[in-house]
Amino acid sequence: MDAAVTTTAAVKPVLPRNRAWARFKQNKLAVISLFIMATLILLALFAPLIATHDPAEQDLLNRLKPPSADHWFGTDDLGRDLFSRVLYGSRVSLSVGIFSVVFNVVIGVTVGALAGYYGGKLDSILMRFVDVMLAFPQLFLLITVVTILKPSLFNIIVVFVLFGWMGKARLLRGQIMSLKNREFVDAARTMGMSDFRIIFVHILPNAIAPVIVSATLQMGSMILTESSLSFLGLGIQPPHATWGNLLQSAQSLTIMLKAPWYPIIPGFMIFLTIMCFNFIGDGLRSALDSR
Repeated sequence: MDAAVTTTAAVKPVLPRNRAWARFKQNKLAVISLFIMATLILLALFAPLIATHDPAEQDLLNRLKPPSADHWFGTDDLGRDLFSRVLYGSRVSLSVGIFSVVFNVVIGVTVGALAGYYGGKLDSILMRFVDVMLAFPQLFLLITVVTILKPSLFNIIVVFVLFGWMGKARLLRGQIMSLKNREFVDAARTMGMSDFRIIFVHILPNAIAPVIVSATLQMGSMILTESSLSFLGLGIQPPHATWGNLLQSAQSLTIMLKAPWYPIIPGFMIFLTIMCFNFIGDGLRSALDSR
């Protein structure tokens, strides 16, 4: 009896998610990056409790002060606490990266799943629309639309969603087309399951891995694009802090020479965040690879 129990426990199957997590943990840079990103997200969420000063409070008598016990990252050109502004800026940058990519995935997965599963005229119409959207120079479209609309966090996310879902749609379409005639899908059809259930319950879990990896990598790209727009003065406007407009206000040569920490700190935060998302995406690529 005991031997049978032992044998049964020994051959207990390992769940796919456990195998994926075990492979992910082998990538040390990905694990460290995941920890750093979790820390940054928590800092952004609790910024009002952690910030040492009001990020918009000006103190012109303490302009461009170096890092100290009172101002951990020093002060900016208007005497505002740079640590608090970087902390609040992380809320904007991470919100843009995370929320825009989440909605990109929702739209891209829906369009790609419908096009790949049904094929025919629906596939042709949807993919030609995707081709038209991809034909436009996206950066110039982003600049044009953001210039026309009032720069705000909501408008920037909307613009990023409108012009960021096409790659996910094409990627998932290819995955769906390679899976829709497999035996497990034929079995589901034979059992009388609805198309919705077949697509989103049976096929999608087997096709979503490349989309997850692509979405993780796109988060860093979205944060960089938002920072670029803010640096050009087309993103979130002061006095609201973002990493991009912190760099924009520190681009004076006088400031860079007198207070080099001012542009270095927000620039390093952008660099760190993008690198972490890239390393996490690399770890997910290895962890979710069925081979």
